[in-house]
Amino acid sequence: MRFLVLTGLSGAGKTTAKGFLEDLGYFMVDNLPPSLWKSLLEGLAARGIVRAGVVLDARALPFFAELEEALAALRPVVVFLEARPEVLLRRYNLTRRLHPLGAGNLMREIEEERKALGNLRAQAHLVLDTSELSPRALKEALVRFLGEEAGFTLRLLSFGFKWGPPPEADLVLDVRPFPNPHYEPALKPKSGLDPEVKAYVFREDLEAYYRALLTVAGLAAEGAKAEGRAFYTVAVGCTGGRHRSVAVAERLAEELSGRFRVEVTHRDVAKEA
Repeated sequence: MRFLVLTGLSGAGKTTAKGFLEDLGYFMVDNLPPSLWKSLLEGLAARGIVRAGVVLDARALPFFAELEEALAALRPVVVFLEARPEVLLRRYNLTRRLHPLGAGNLMREIEEERKALGNLRAQAHLVLDTSELSPRALKEALVRFLGEEAGFTLRLLSFGFKWGPPPEADLVLDVRPFPNPHYEPALKPKSGLDPEVKAYVFREDLEAYYRALLTVAGLAAEGAKAEGRAFYTVAVGCTGGRHRSVAVAERLAEELSGRFRVEVTHRDVAKEA
């Protein structure tokens, strides 16, 4: 079990960092009392989970008496996020959220929290000042420190326009210009997963159109990956979602799998079986 404690000043980016860690496969829990950490890890290990983390902020101060014992026993990796006071103040003014120590004076609360977490900061394996870090730079710093591979998944989703476009799509490709097997009696009962349907759909005179779709999908996914996104969804649509979209999505998956981790879902393939 790889165990991590994510802590630091409120407003320094712990929520953003938590999301990145979850993308890397960490099971994250907010402000769990240290006395319960061991039970958490045992329960997760019994379910085959090998990465876990706890987020600690000023709300956990009443439990800090138990913290030293838990740190000594479990020896987690401790990541501490901080930022300059004026940056934290600006972020709080933008979000208009209350500080966890909310007593009415934000600058005093920031300083009190900094002092309260000072001992934990001294034990941190990584201290990151996020004052000038973009979310992407924060993710890259975490990935680099943890030695993890940044996960990115290209999701290919075939669908039929007659059933409505998928709202989760980042990019929609229209493959209705391809020949439609629906009007061939021998092919109509089959789907785009069948070799006969694939051969019918991919005629040489439309190869240039397919290559253009492949280029667009690949470039869009590369851009999303470069931005630090965990996944990108390309929807491939034909009329009913049974023949052309399925065949094209499968071929795209085959050709793009060398560049990305690819997941394929055929939303409407069975609706007119």
